[in-house]
Amino acid sequence: MSAPQPSQPPQSASTSALSPVVPPVLAEVVRSGFVEGRHRGDLVVLAADGAVELALGEVTAPVFPRSANKPMQAAGVLRAGLDLAGERLALAAASHSGESFHRDLVRKMLDEYGLDPAQLQCPADLPLDPEERDTYLASGAVADPITMNCSGKHTAMLAVCAQRGWPLETYLDPEHPLQRIIHRVVEDAAGEPVSAVGTDGCGAPLMAISLVGLARAFRTFAGAEPGTSERRVADAMRAHPEYVAGTRRPDTWLMREVPGTLSKMGAEAVQAVALPDGRALAFKVEDGATRALGPVLARALTLLGVEGPVVDRIGRAPLLGGGHEVGEIRAAF
Repeated sequence: MSAPQPSQPPQSASTSALSPVVPPVLAEVVRSGFVEGRHRGDLVVLAADGAVELALGEVTAPVFPRSANKPMQAAGVLRAGLDLAGERLALAAASHSGESFHRDLVRKMLDEYGLDPAQLQCPADLPLDPEERDTYLASGAVADPITMNCSGKHTAMLAVCAQRGWPLETYLDPEHPLQRIIHRVVEDAAGEPVSAVGTDGCGAPLMAISLVGLARAFRTFAGAEPGTSERRVADAMRAHPEYVAGTRRPDTWLMREVPGTLSKMGAEAVQAVALPDGRALAFKVEDGATRALGPVLARALTLLGVEGPVVDRIGRAPLLGGGHEVGEIRAAF
């Protein structure tokens, strides 16, 4: 199925990127056999040679990938000169769950580079993982920037700025030397210009690209030459997926159980995945409902020929009534 023609891209983050075309239904909310709701969105699947194999909706219109941009931000940090590897590099590309091992490594990295936690400009937050949040609050802890899911990325950004002698106070300014490098990395990987720059939830600059560009970027990272910044990030994420997400997260499950897969979600229900053979996918649920992520991702993986218990696990999204399962959120394509 060929990709539709793009609408006019926005010139700034204040310009709406929403298409006037009504997106297709990607997921249905089914309760007691009755369809009580629908989640619309846009989705693209790339073939092994990078060609568009399936396009649902406006896949060439710009979107904010949110945290699905993090592998590119981590590659920008490497390109700027920071030598990270292993768990540290995975954490630099993470939307971590705020589990104790995440928080401990952020603190260790801050100490290694002579940084103070007060220099982090991501907002204070609680653990992203609900179970970890309950444990964290029960211990008497409060919201903290280190616990915020983007703290690994911010630590890496501060570290390379300290190493290069760049201003620390303005490391999130879109015109900062580091952010300009990241901007170029995004464009190089996506194969298209950034059409808008906004501010992400963590305060970092956020670059808008199309879903085709996002899928292409993940494909670029997954198949990059060994030793390149892109391949180093992909390898770290695939080797240490629990640092990219957490112990109870679909990105972790998928990268752990389907070898060679690169996977990263973003806020507002964005997801990108690349397989080791060059196939890739990206989608965004229009209303930002994260409850639709799993079913849509599982169906898209099935279309790519990925099978097994992990796909079933990712796709399961039961609805409860009176404490009992009475329905589900299911893919509709």
